[in-house]
Amino acid sequence: MSEKQGSLKATITVAMSNYLEAGSIVAGAGGLTLWMEYLNLNDAKLGLLGALSANGFGSAIGAFLGGILVDKFGRKFIYKYDLLVYMLGILLITFSFSFPMLLVGYVVTGIAVGAAIPAAWTYIAEEAPKGERAARVGWGQLAWSIGPAITLFLSVMLAPLGLLGSRIIFAQLFVVALITWILQQQIGESKIWTEEKEKEKSRKVVGSQDVSWKQLFTIKANLKALMLLVGIYVFWNLVAGVMGYFMPYIYETVGGLSASQANLLQGFLWTLTVAGTYFVFIKLGDRVNRKLLYGIGAAMGIAAWLVLTFGGMGMFELFTFVVLWGIAAGFGAQAFYGLWAGELFHTRYRAKAQGFIFALARVAVGLISLVVPLMISSFGFQAAGMVMIGFLLIAAVIGLIMAPETRGKSLEQIQEERYGSIPENRKQAKN
Repeated sequence: MSEKQGSLKATITVAMSNYLEAGSIVAGAGGLTLWMEYLNLNDAKLGLLGALSANGFGSAIGAFLGGILVDKFGRKFIYKYDLLVYMLGILLITFSFSFPMLLVGYVVTGIAVGAAIPAAWTYIAEEAPKGERAARVGWGQLAWSIGPAITLFLSVMLAPLGLLGSRIIFAQLFVVALITWILQQQIGESKIWTEEKEKEKSRKVVGSQDVSWKQLFTIKANLKALMLLVGIYVFWNLVAGVMGYFMPYIYETVGGLSASQANLLQGFLWTLTVAGTYFVFIKLGDRVNRKLLYGIGAAMGIAAWLVLTFGGMGMFELFTFVVLWGIAAGFGAQAFYGLWAGELFHTRYRAKAQGFIFALARVAVGLISLVVPLMISSFGFQAAGMVMIGFLLIAAVIGLIMAPETRGKSLEQIQEERYGSIPENRKQAKN
């Protein structure tokens, strides 16, 4: 096996974490009404599940801690333990018989999901050839999309089994996680991280200081990257997070669809996202102007929500929404977040910065998840839809203004352009 093939195999192995993470979020969403009926959940408990799950605060905690650990101990370090914690959470959900047990399962799974995110995007970017970085990051996005698609189609197939079907879906995630954990023990450490750690050891000999959180927020290159990535990902993810967890619920309660119809529609949406990721982001992300691709995806996403919000919930409007959003999400803010977060930070800050941004995004989703069911029932879906459109507009404007052009450049070249040859130099804060 060539070095390039080995690198791609490691990329796909790491990307499988994304399959499990997104799959666990959507598995909870797909069976939400079943759990509501079984445990007699009210709006408050429903919001709490969404807020503390892999879609909210649980993953925020995991991402913050994971970013610190991954920069300190290595990209591979997280893969020794993370999926073991994930499997524990999945088992708790699978065999839940009470709301507290279900909630603890969601929290544990959420922490594991969050912890793996900085490691996955960082490792993929660092191991990618300079002319294929978007394509390699795209494999992570592809896995993220395949997880929900398979989970939702399984929900449709297993719908006659009721809650048992939902338990089986979580059980299959446990099996896939076990296989993935075994494969991840075989990957090597990131070469770029290893080289940077060797340089840090040399610098300590002459009295250089360790990396600090202060540097992440004071060095100009870091601040610019944070402004871009927080702007596009946090605001876009407020919409995507609500969709990932509550969209089947919205289809059912607002659109009048059955649970199977809702899951089938959402499964079709994620299938289109897989197609958008492969045919646009993977195939074109290293060849076409990235600001143009980002702008097209952002415009399609806004158009989708305009149709859904002001066009009603008829089948034509739902189908139009699913096609527009589904394709656009394949090369939207999350794909570009994964790419730019890997490119724009120095190796010393890369995972820590991603952990912070992802944690911030999930805290935001957690907060809005607390009020989404109440917002829809009290003010109507159109009011909630207008809020979503506002978030998408903010993400679109920030991305179009600040998007960098980094195609064909190595991470080392980007790093030197942004930070200079000596990133720890205090003069950097003035550049």
